Amino acid sequence: MLELARLSWPIAISMLSFGVMTLVDTLFVGRLGPSALAGVGLAGTATFALLCFPMGLLRGVKVLVSQSVGADRRGELGAHLGAGLALAIVLGIATLVLGQGLAQLLPHLAASTAAGENASAYLAIRVLGAPFVLAFVALREFRYGDGDTRSPMVAALVGNAANIALNWLMVIQLGWGVRGSAWATVLGHGVELAVVIVAQSRDGFPISITRARHALALWRIGVPTGLQFLLEMGSFALLTTIVSLLGEVQMAAHQIALQVIHFSFLPTIALGEAGSVLAGQAVGANEDGLVKRIAHVGLVGAALYTGACTLIFTVLGVPIVACFTDDVALATTALGLLRVAAFFQIADGAVVVARGVLRGAGDVRVPAMLGICTAWVCTPPLAWFLGRELGLGALGGWIGLCTEILVLAVLCWIRVESGAWKPLAVESRARLEREAKDDAPSEPALAA
Repeated sequence: MLELARLSWPIAISMLSFGVMTLVDTLFVGRLGPSALAGVGLAGTATFALLCFPMGLLRGVKVLVSQSVGADRRGELGAHLGAGLALAIVLGIATLVLGQGLAQLLPHLAASTAAGENASAYLAIRVLGAPFVLAFVALREFRYGDGDTRSPMVAALVGNAANIALNWLMVIQLGWGVRGSAWATVLGHGVELAVVIVAQSRDGFPISITRARHALALWRIGVPTGLQFLLEMGSFALLTTIVSLLGEVQMAAHQIALQVIHFSFLPTIALGEAGSVLAGQAVGANEDGLVKRIAHVGLVGAALYTGACTLIFTVLGVPIVACFTDDVALATTALGLLRVAAFFQIADGAVVVARGVLRGAGDVRVPAMLGICTAWVCTPPLAWFLGRELGLGALGGWIGLCTEILVLAVLCWIRVESGAWKPLAVESRARLEREAKDDAPSEPALAA
């Protein structure tokens, strides 16, 4: 439990970077009116949708590094870092290009002309930071896998402080509106990348030539998670589109509830990431018996934290929503969503812990398929039926989202408890053994 806590609390803070920058943007533009808030909400979802595949893929760096550390194969770490950074640069540029095209389509998905213009302007600027974001993720995941969670935490804190200061300057003082908020976030991502580069340079950049097998290993581990993130985000993006078409107030309320729940849930995500690191190290060290114990400890921690958040949101929902808006209709709608979201946190915590531990054990394909299937079977159909046909608005979409998470929690924990991940753990160790043989000097070389 102590090791899980040691790793997880800095991760919780360092993972503030992307999500909390959007939260800060939401707070600063909230006073500009529902159309600005709705536009940032739609564009923020689109930005994350563009980045979720590469971010999911790059999480494979952490799995490979932690397994190599557990197997005492530290000579492989530089190649894994090199593969991660190379993919981050390529995918960052591709994301930037795709984002400019998507920015031209967002006005057609908004409930009003003003909301559409704000969404397009915000996304066109915000996506310029994609290479910064992905390079930071690659370095962050490398350091996580090697047991260092504090350096990314410091980088996230400095980057978010810069984002807050720049939002105040560009939105409040200079009056640049949503464009100023987007530029503040891009620069904030650049600052956090610079800080983590400085931290890594102090330890040296152990980048070595990436052989094909290192790139393929990252691709094999990372692609299922990347596709899972992409397709699950596709389901959520469709939910957001449905809500957006229901009106500015519904979309703005959805954005408020989403940002509050995302911010509060970061410590649970950190528990899942810490569990992934520890499970990877256990598998690399041939200690599979520790994997389920790590999962159980993580589940207890997640349940305690999410239970406390549920209580806070239920009791203090009104003042929390008041931080974002003073519009009565918008506040009332957002409060209803927040109360529903408060109760789905507990199940979501169980999902995050289970999937993190399964990833660390090398089990990525089946959990990814489970997530994709539940996301598309539950959320968009229920959002359309409950939200549009029955007139529940954004509330119907959130009920669909809760249904998805509850089903997925049950399926993921069945997989953890059944030990279905064990053959994948054996396969991960076999890969490490093959790498050791490939790197072993030949007999003539030894003789020389």
